[in-house]
Amino acid sequence: MATTVITNISSLVTNDPSLGEGPLGLLQDAAVVVDGDRVAWVGTSSKAPATDNRVDAGGRAVLPGFVDSHSHLVFAGDRTAEFNARMSGRSYSAGGIRVTVAATRAASDEELAANLRRYLHEALRQGTTTLETKSGYGLTVEQEARALRIAAAQTEEVTYLGAHIVSPDYADDPAGYVDLVTGPMLDACAPHARWIDVFCEKGAFDGDQARTILTAGAARGLVPRVHANQLSYGPGVQLAVELGAASADHCTHLTDADVDALASGATVATLLPGAEFSTRAQWPNARRLLDAGATVALSTDCNPGSSFTSSMPFCVALAVRDMGMTPDEAVWAATAGGAAALRRTDIGRLSPGARADLALLDAPSHVHLAYRPGVPLVTAVWRRGVREL
Repeated sequence: MATTVITNISSLVTNDPSLGEGPLGLLQDAAVVVDGDRVAWVGTSSKAPATDNRVDAGGRAVLPGFVDSHSHLVFAGDRTAEFNARMSGRSYSAGGIRVTVAATRAASDEELAANLRRYLHEALRQGTTTLETKSGYGLTVEQEARALRIAAAQTEEVTYLGAHIVSPDYADDPAGYVDLVTGPMLDACAPHARWIDVFCEKGAFDGDQARTILTAGAARGLVPRVHANQLSYGPGVQLAVELGAASADHCTHLTDADVDALASGATVATLLPGAEFSTRAQWPNARRLLDAGATVALSTDCNPGSSFTSSMPFCVALAVRDMGMTPDEAVWAATAGGAAALRRTDIGRLSPGARADLALLDAPSHVHLAYRPGVPLVTAVWRRGVREL
């Protein structure tokens, strides 16, 4: 396969401290050689080896493609009316999900697949090269399996979220719905997913129910993730760490014991600032987690109800402005942090052997992602070594 060098890079984020300065492994006046779908070489432009093709970055910054480790993209309809009401004073609760469930059930496979392609491309245009997405808007055996089949055809990171809320069909029998989620629904969905998730929250599933669901999924080979401590204090974070979940997502309301658990365990704290922005809720305290030694990821939580954004740059800017993160920490969390939340070592970094997923910014430094919020800075994207944008 042809080799390509991207040269004249003003500032290169490698996320490999052995290659450059600080945790981001920053290199100035850098170059990257791509061979097939992998990074083959990284160094200064003056030392770049000869290749078949050459791309001049024009003194602009390059960073790894963003890794968005939490989204809900298999859905139909939107919730504009709910957002409008919330911005007029109504508070957010878990119940609005039922509106999307009804619209999703009524949509055809083709409509759901087209929507997913649209949002994946929207994310790619903003530098996202790896994106996890979930089921959770079908809540029947057939509908959940359908959602996962559609998702698995378009993205490699797929999560079974039959436990998003108790299905409206089981409103008077939540125990029966847990039996369905851990029985016939799990049987139908496990072959199409890598992960299992549960919304452990008031109005959704309590700690005991969440434990039952996650344990059943783990027995079928699915790795746990948890929607934890978004709307209130609760058992989600502690449960995630106890069960060895890859990530505890949201982490808005944390006790000292929750922070200590995340800092001492392998579970990544995935923060979703788009949700707080869109619901006018309390911001997660990223500074508290980072100072304690926890691994932090950033993700969009793109969904039609509480965070209808696919923009990782926007989430980076929010994290810096409102969650106590430095620009370096936020960029690491949106790339290497997301990779850690997906237990991936081949993405989220630009060092030899990594997958060649790169984003070129129309700016001299990654700091501009927070410095120039809302500006479409991503000007080119390579995914698996192929220029997509």
